[in-house]
This record gives sequence, C-alpha cells and structure tokens, in this order.
Amino acid sequence: MTIETLGPQDLSFLARPLYGFFSTAAGPVPPQPRPVWFEVTPTGQLQLFTGADTPKVRQLRRDSRASLVVAAPVGERERWVSVAGPTTLVADGAWALVERLAARYWDLDDPIRAQDLAQMRDEQWLRVVIEPETVRRYAM
Repeated sequence: MTIETLGPQDLSFLARPLYGFFSTAAGPVPPQPRPVWFEVTPTGQLQLFTGADTPKVRQLRRDSRASLVVAAPVGERERWVSVAGPTTLVADGAWALVERLAARYWDLDDPIRAQDLAQMRDEQWLRVVIEPETVRRYAM
C-alpha cells in the first residue's frame, strides 16, 4: 500500500485551531464521528487525546483503523482534508498534548478555562496517533 503524505497546503490548513471529526472503523456498526482537538506531529502523523476508558479506545483496541476529517468553518470557502489509517494508542506524552491543545483551542488566561484544564489533570489520557495511509482533500 502506498502511504500518502500531507502537503504544504494541508499542513497550513491543519495548523489552524479547527475541530476534527474522528471516526473509528466500526465494522457493521455505522461510524460515530466525534469532534476532537488535534495536531500534526513533526513526522506528519495526526494526534489527538482521549480518555483511557472510552468507547473509541475499546474500538481501536479491536480494530486500529480510524479517520479524521477537518473542514473549514462556515463563512470560508469550502475546504476539507480527510486522513485515514491505522492508529497507535500511547500513554507517554498524553498530558503534554492535552496542555498544548488546550492552549491552542482555549484562552487559558480566562480563569474558567484555566480551571477546566486543571480539572482535566485528574483524568487518565491517551494519545491517539493516526498514521496517514489515505489523504483526501477538497478546496474551492
């Protein structure tokens, strides 16, 4: 199988604090996309975090395939990037990812958001790392 990579325009688009819609391969069950925060790693993988005991983790342990679709917000020209491939679940670095993404998506100078992040510290997190095998895109 040919592994596809994200191009410079994809990387620029994905560097924005946009929501991604994450779906696991669910066999006969229809996919149940969930909005997630994400980032692209320096090696071109995508990563997000999730609680260690969530339905998506249980599904990924059965079948590691997943996809992430990121779309431009309403009011911008239509554009999206879709990445699909196998995932790896990693505990190492999960809290650092939570903190990085919270700073990307929230204003942590807001005391309410800072408190939200502090409360998240007590949870057990995993990084979900997607290795892009298929990259599809659309831009007007």
